[in-house]
Amino acid sequence: MSMRYKGGVISATPPTTSTTSAVGVWTLAQQLQAQGAGNWPNQSFVPTTIEYLVVAGGGGGNATVGGGGGAGGYNYVSSAAITSGATYTISVGGGATATAWNASSNNGSNSSISGTGISTTSTGGGGGGGYNTGQVGSSGGSGGGGTGRSGASTGGSGTAGQGSNGGNGVQEGAGGGGGASSAGGNGSSGTGGNGGAGTASSISGASVTYAGGGGGAGGSTAGSGGSGGGGAGSINNNSSWNQPGNGVANTGGGGGGNRGDYTPSFGGSGGSGVVIIRYPDSYSAATTTGSPTITVTGGYRIYKFTGSGSITF
Repeated sequence: MSMRYKGGVISATPPTTSTTSAVGVWTLAQQLQAQGAGNWPNQSFVPTTIEYLVVAGGGGGNATVGGGGGAGGYNYVSSAAITSGATYTISVGGGATATAWNASSNNGSNSSISGTGISTTSTGGGGGGGYNTGQVGSSGGSGGGGTGRSGASTGGSGTAGQGSNGGNGVQEGAGGGGGASSAGGNGSSGTGGNGGAGTASSISGASVTYAGGGGGAGGSTAGSGGSGGGGAGSINNNSSWNQPGNGVANTGGGGGGNRGDYTPSFGGSGGSGVVIIRYPDSYSAATTTGSPTITVTGGYRIYKFTGSGSITF
């Protein structure tokens, strides 16, 4: 057998007589692919399917006695067909900026992957409800928690298949933001609701939990952030107060709600999103823009986008 390499493609001419040929430069997967196609020459060895995770930016917690921010929408696709040579566009959403006292809620931004045969968008997390009486949590990938300023307030709604609802608020107890796996906790008198739990994934090569909701603020006890990057809420004991936690970057976690009555008073910011793609490392490397982190481990080639870009297989 004669073999040659040109333009990133290995070409081979099968022998016409019964001979022993050295084909060890081909992996077993590549040989089987070629044999199955019935066409040994001009095999480019690009993957035919990929798996990917798309997490949007988390929502911001609000102030005063603010609800926790909802987690960014979470979408995992275990097998998606791709087209060789096609370019797929990646967009990574930012977390919501901190919301000041008596201001409207801020939602996180969407993340997405799109191209031939693929179109997946995860919705930014909903912002927590704020100071104004009856201001509810915003809807999003997961919903923001309702305010606890006065009376009862409802949490925002999550997006089906991406996240959960935010918790409800009551006097001096704001609701926690929803997470990818569970709803935000309801506030109770003096106690903020906990943020909803996120979802764990090993697509990056290690188990990481994404898309946890932010904790709600409370008069005496703050809600904790949900697993998956959610920020904790804050408390106020009438003489001092602490700032709430921000959502963790590249997890889509929601920001914590703030109890503070005094300036400066801001809710916690949401954590930015992430897009991760992987396929078996027996296939060729892809071409990318946007400077993703590229790792080859555990039999996979992994592309982690923390900013927008593109990938061509």
